[in-house]
Amino acid sequence: MSPAVREGGRLVVVGGDAAGMSAASRARRLRPDIEIIVLERGRDVSYSACSTPYYIAGLIGDRNALIAHDAAFFRAERRIDVRLGADAIAADPKRRTVTYRTDASETPQSVGFDALVIATGASPVRLPIPGSELPGIFVLRTLAHADAIRDFLKNEPVANAAVLGAGYVGLEMVEALHSRGIAVTVLEALPHVLPSHDADMSELVEQELLAKGVIVSKATKVEGFESGADGRRIGYVLAGGRRLPTDMVVMAVGVRPETALASSAGIELGRTGAIKVDGRQATSETSVLAAGDCSEATHIVTARPTWIPLGTTANKQGRVAGENAVGGNARFAGVAGTNVTKVFDLEVAQTGLSSEGARKEGLDPDSVRITDLSRSRAYPGALPITVKLIFERGGGRVLGAQIIGKEGAAKRIDTVAAALAGRMTVADLEGIDMSYAPPFSPVWDPLLIAAQQAAKKLRRPGASS
Repeated sequence: MSPAVREGGRLVVVGGDAAGMSAASRARRLRPDIEIIVLERGRDVSYSACSTPYYIAGLIGDRNALIAHDAAFFRAERRIDVRLGADAIAADPKRRTVTYRTDASETPQSVGFDALVIATGASPVRLPIPGSELPGIFVLRTLAHADAIRDFLKNEPVANAAVLGAGYVGLEMVEALHSRGIAVTVLEALPHVLPSHDADMSELVEQELLAKGVIVSKATKVEGFESGADGRRIGYVLAGGRRLPTDMVVMAVGVRPETALASSAGIELGRTGAIKVDGRQATSETSVLAAGDCSEATHIVTARPTWIPLGTTANKQGRVAGENAVGGNARFAGVAGTNVTKVFDLEVAQTGLSSEGARKEGLDPDSVRITDLSRSRAYPGALPITVKLIFERGGGRVLGAQIIGKEGAAKRIDTVAAALAGRMTVADLEGIDMSYAPPFSPVWDPLLIAAQQAAKKLRRPGASS
């Protein structure tokens, strides 16, 4: 059962970014009669965290361009009481209260609720290693983090930078710093960059990094940091027995779900460590829902709980939680982990499971990889694009895809995401009526060619298990 805010009652939302403000806004649209309070410990709400690397690079010059709506807008236009600098420190689902502390007062305050939505997000991992307290070492998760990096780059001489972690955020920061004329070294603890991709695909990304002059160090454990000549600021990264000179460090080694509030309130966590929710975003406490990067989701390929923190997911889950908090019956459809990023001149896209990820989930995957052209061969500007299609042996169900090229990867990955949602086979994918015109695609789209190759592989004697 969903909690239902009584007439004239109160909904409290903890967290004011994607999931939290989506929940509050949806609840307000459905229930103009209730009071809605949002507790946000930071100074910004409803902003694009995914745009922060481009803000740091200077491609986005105006900070306000990253903010969809500020707190004043929500207060005036949607009658949502947004309280900034309000850090929720405890929740009592039985008494239906939330206790929070503000910057203005050391004395905690409490507010009651009929329904509570926890949208506390995720926090960046900071490596607990020597020297990590030195100035010039940053993480990037919030707009405030981006402000700190921008200020440092403006006020300090930075010729060299080290980025720890070669996932999406790490590689976006590599490009952002490189674009500012900074020599960048990226250090990845695992054997290849972009660990969520298969190694043969991430190799294409590594080649792009090297071509741009980025130093790539894989399978490298960072052991600490050392101060420079002034004895105060960071000067070296200690890694693999080496002292690597640097003027700043960005730690992009991952994030973890912010579950302290939920856990202390007795709310059940799931197998991933995030808050366990059902398809309606309901938690183990009937008065509490959870949404966004602090909560699990169901993976549409495996039908099992997963934790994939993405802004698209957070907004959708928040909308579902907001509707159900006021008595609705909305359901979240699940996730495939569809994402795309830009690494210098490459579009790097992924959806569903990698080959390694499918094996870890107990599936029996196979794959094909093809390289073709992004446009008709006769049309100017055709560029190579590589498609890796992962599918299940036997029945040929599509399990995932990775697409990398200088154009067209973002367009094509969404087709595979739709195929995953429809539980399509490679034969089904092969028959999709994709758009064609010489400026956009060959008559046989690279994705269709990959599906054809996968279907042929399945039909070979002994190919199916």
